[in-house]
Amino acid sequence: MRAVFAIPGDIDLPTGGYSYDRRVLALLARHGVEARHLALPGSFPRPSAQDLATTQALLAAVDPDDVVLIDGLAWGAMPVDLAASLGGGIVALCHHPLGLETGLAKPQADALIANETTNLALAAKIVVTSAATAQILIARFGAPPEKIVVAEPGTDPAPRAIGSGSGALNILAVGSVVPRKGYDLLIAALAGLRDLDWRLRIVGADDRAPACAQALRAQIAQAGLAERVALDGAAPDEVLAEAYRHADLFVSASRFEGYGMVLAEALARGLPIVASTGGAAGETLPDGAALKIPPDDSDALREALRRALADPALRARLSQAAAEAAAALPTWDDAARLVAQALRAAQGEQASRIAQGERA
Repeated sequence: MRAVFAIPGDIDLPTGGYSYDRRVLALLARHGVEARHLALPGSFPRPSAQDLATTQALLAAVDPDDVVLIDGLAWGAMPVDLAASLGGGIVALCHHPLGLETGLAKPQADALIANETTNLALAAKIVVTSAATAQILIARFGAPPEKIVVAEPGTDPAPRAIGSGSGALNILAVGSVVPRKGYDLLIAALAGLRDLDWRLRIVGADDRAPACAQALRAQIAQAGLAERVALDGAAPDEVLAEAYRHADLFVSASRFEGYGMVLAEALARGLPIVASTGGAAGETLPDGAALKIPPDDSDALREALRRALADPALRARLSQAAAEAAAALPTWDDAARLVAQALRAAQGEQASRIAQGERA
């Protein structure tokens, strides 16, 4: 079968969502799906009128025999009339609901939730990256459970981290500098741990939310942590791999994760982890491999970090549990196989509807 994977923006951007899209797209052929990438305008989820017109033209030109998989960054924000005009054979990929993004004004969040609720109802199938996201879509967006396919991200095998070796302990956090990632909570927590010897490295794009990045730099300076905290920005894979290799502790203060790919990457390297449980993060991490704290709680984060930094035996236990859990992580081939199944199911339902219409 043939499919088109419609993705807004630059597919090569170093984010979890785009990484998922790239890896699945590359592997669908293994599972009998000849898929091609259709690049949509990059202004989603706030598209201009011109970009919406371009999007409609691009999607209208797709061969009617092709199944269309649309990334949720576009599908969730697409006007309902445009989404409805595409017919009933769409497969929607939801990394996490757009209206639940941290920092949105309530009217904007409510509008996105209402729009995405309607658009998800129009889709033939919905691919999500975690069981937790599936439950959110069922409970808050009214998505029928039978429409949903859970295809967790894959995790590549990786060498075990060796740590800093001596001196200050290296703390690593990975993810774009946006409000949802909770770096403000992390800096607030670390400001109370000056008595311990640590260094924090944040690796992630700092141009997605410039105001957030500017506020974070100001917070770091005001806390007197400029000598201890490095904001690296986006990094190529080899640089990120080195950051993981020389880390002693991985931390995530994220307020919400649709899955938490960086958490799985930390597990793959046998890193001890301190993480908030926002969204699916609590399910992604086995209990024995991480110190878990509630989201949006800098005090709890500070105490968990103190425990981990001050106790080598605790870090060793968490590290061993992480390494053992890594063996059970799904692969990218697993993810592509499940997405391919969703595409075939949507194709079958579309064919059935057409046949019924012809008989009528």
